[in-house]
Order: sequence, then structure tokens, then C-alpha cells
Amino acid sequence: MGIDLAFVWAFLIAFSVLAYVVLDGFDLGIGILFPFFRHKGDRDTMMNTVAPVWDGNETWLVMGGGGLLAVFPLAYATVLPALYAPLIAMLLGLIFRGVAFEYRWRTKRWLRVWDWGFAGGSMIAAFMQGISLGTLIQGIPVVDRAYAGGWWDWLTPFSVATGVSLVVGYALLGATWLAMKTTGDLAARARQIARPATYLTLAGMAVFSLWTPLIAPHYLGRWFSFPTVIFSVVVPLLVLAAAAAILSGLNREKDLQPFLAALGLFVLGYAGIGISFYPYIVPPSLTIAEAAAPEASLAFLLVGAAVLIPIILIYTAYAYWVFRGKVRPGEGYH
Repeated sequence: MGIDLAFVWAFLIAFSVLAYVVLDGFDLGIGILFPFFRHKGDRDTMMNTVAPVWDGNETWLVMGGGGLLAVFPLAYATVLPALYAPLIAMLLGLIFRGVAFEYRWRTKRWLRVWDWGFAGGSMIAAFMQGISLGTLIQGIPVVDRAYAGGWWDWLTPFSVATGVSLVVGYALLGATWLAMKTTGDLAARARQIARPATYLTLAGMAVFSLWTPLIAPHYLGRWFSFPTVIFSVVVPLLVLAAAAAILSGLNREKDLQPFLAALGLFVLGYAGIGISFYPYIVPPSLTIAEAAAPEASLAFLLVGAAVLIPIILIYTAYAYWVFRGKVRPGEGYH
């Protein structure tokens, strides 16, 4: 039996998107939390915790988007028209956030403007990512291999609520990251924020687990057919265990534990979405096999990915290793 290259590429793109969510999620969370920390010194320290890694984290977004264009061109051609507005807003948020990250260190007169630029860009990017996710979950209509919906189909109560929930989830990642990377009052304040953020993230996951089959009934059959029913039973228990690990780690000030457990929540939620979508890449219209490029193209591109992805993983791990440990007030990389 030959290797299903379309499935391999679906896994690689899914992995790239997950890597982006868990890595860029916490530094977007730093921006989302900016309004909760008023002192310039605290904000400087917050930004310095992510200064060595924030732009490298976005490599995975490029990998996921570029990979989708190269190996699933039909999916790219149908998803993009459905999500033009939120994706453009997301990219503008990321651009403005990146500019603010650099400019706020080089001005005093416009410091407040760039602080709000950093916070606003982070919030917009996170919110629009959630909007895009909600639109994919509720389904994108495709007729004759082309997007058949309207310009505003992405704007629904479900997608807006998904956007808000992702902002809260990223705030949880940012708070647990700050608890792990900072000291003193800043770390204590981050722990205080992480507790309600944990409960709100759990509430969001519960609401959407109940809401999703109401707007797209086919998911219900997917969840409770064998063998995915095993996952449907086990995952809620693992989610509760991860939430308990976050809270216990915060209470005992075991700073690494809450961050890893918060990442675990995102991995579990993402795995649930993946199982719900499979075998579709654009539910409920296009399967992975239907949207894939020719086998020769998939094989050719896989050779490059086999070289590139390990290199990205190695230099990413090295960067986190070099800049491990706490960041104290006054320390930084600028």
C-alpha cells in the first residue's frame, strides 16, 4: 500500500497551524493583556519576555498558509474568498502589532499610541483568527469547485463568539507565560489574571461543544461513531485535568506547570477540531483528496518540507533554550 501523500500534507499543514497557535498565541496574549498593566516598566518587561521569539513564531503561519496554496490549491481558492475580510484584518493587525513592537522602544511622545497599537493589533489578530475558525466550523458552501456564499457569511453570532473565546484563550496563554517568565508583582498579577481566564476558557470550550452540533448536525454523528466516540469521552476528562493542573500550578507557584497545561488545553481543542473535520479540509464540501494537488507535486514539495521543517524546529528550540529563564525588570534584548 502506497503512502497517502495528501493525508501526509494535511497532517503537516495541521501541525504548522497548531505550532503557530501555541507559539504565537502566548505573545498575542501579551498584547491582549497590555491594558491590565498600566506601568511602563511592567509593559517593557512583558515585551522583553517575547522579544527574542515573537517574529520567529509567525514562521508557522507562513508555512501553513503557503503550504495550503501549494498542496491544496482548491481549498485555498475556496477558503480565501469566504474569509477575505477577516484574514486581511488579521494580517493588518499582525503588521501594526509588529510595527508597534519596534517603534514603542524608540519614542517617548508617541509611546501611548504604540502601546495601544500593540494591544489593538494583538486583539484584532486574535479575534479575526477566531472568526475564521468559527466560519470554517459552521461550513463554507462550495458549488462547482468555487465558493458559493456571500460576502458577509463569515459574520455570524457563532463566529463572533468563537473570536471572543480565542481572545480569552490567548490571554490565558499570555498570563501563564508571564507567570513563568517574570518575577515579583508582575508575576503575581499574571497569576491573578490566569485564574479567571482559565474558567472563561473552559466555559468557551463547553459552550462550543454544545453549540457546534446545533449549527452543523453532521458533527454529532462524527463525534459519536466508533472509534471517535472514544476520543469524545476521553477529551473532556483530559480538559478538566489540564484545567486542574493550571489552577494547582498557579496556587503553588509552579510556574512551568500552568503554561504547559494551558498549551495542553489548546492541543486538546485543536485535536477535537481535526477529528471533527476529517476527512474534509473545507467542511462540509471538500475532502482532503478532492482538494489536493497532483501526486507528483505533493511528492516534490514533500522533499523540501522534509528538509525545511526539521530546520525550523531546531532553530526554534535553540532560541527558546538560549533565552530560557526569568526576565527581570530592567533586563531586555533591545
